[in-house]
Amino acid sequence: MPGVTVAPARASADKAGAVLPPHVRTAFGVKDLEPRPVVWAGRRAWHCGDVLIRPVSDNAVAAWSAGVLDGLEVPGLRLARPVRSSDGRWIVAGWAAGRFVPGALEPRYDAVVEAGMRLHAATAHVERPRVLDDRDDLLTRSAAAAFGERRLALEPAKGGDLYGQLAAYRTPVRLPAQVVHPELFGAVLFDDEGVPALVDLVPCWRPKEWAAAVVVVDALAWGGADEGLIQRWSHLDEWPQMLLRAVLHRLALHAQHPEGSALTLAGLERAAGLVSAGL
Repeated sequence: MPGVTVAPARASADKAGAVLPPHVRTAFGVKDLEPRPVVWAGRRAWHCGDVLIRPVSDNAVAAWSAGVLDGLEVPGLRLARPVRSSDGRWIVAGWAAGRFVPGALEPRYDAVVEAGMRLHAATAHVERPRVLDDRDDLLTRSAAAAFGERRLALEPAKGGDLYGQLAAYRTPVRLPAQVVHPELFGAVLFDDEGVPALVDLVPCWRPKEWAAAVVVVDALAWGGADEGLIQRWSHLDEWPQMLLRAVLHRLALHAQHPEGSALTLAGLERAAGLVSAGL
């Protein structure tokens, strides 16, 4: 998670110390280029010319993401276009490739929310992916709990107590679900001119307003964002309840995460206090 060493959606995605196999370089057409290990948007990758090759934790999700990004057009947002292998595959032996887009993570949180809204306007037509069926990972469980669809036994000292207190303020909402990216806080880069770029597409089937609220909660909890960030997006539908569900999602995830602790909970406690003040 952003407040711990690694983000929840990426906790198992990186093969620490993994060496890029020669046959993977060949498959993606960069066998004659010397691979250079880099950390790109918080994850390990291998830079081969204008191509980045990275390990993936879920081949099906990575292939779905590549297929969507390949044809997606989002005004004002650069996309790291996926690269096919020589035989047309998106994934080769657990590795995926994409075009390098320059940029760095920056605390431009309003711009990240705006980039997310543009992205989700473009993904509104994307059908619910079958890769989400029967999933039971940390992110899926936590989001389901946040929306009252699932009950979880959460460790009190790691956020369970606070989760229980805030869940009592949850009220029904009626917003349509669609494909959204629930981890935008660490997935949007900015170039020297401030133009945003998206490095991947993590699928989740939730309201777009909730995805925006997750960015706000992450920024308040771990990015040092100013309190006004909440109000600047208060025009979004069901905003107080979307913020509440974003906090509940992060609390549930934190309480289940093996690296979660009372120390890493502090940022979420700040965000929860600011969100609960508006309920």
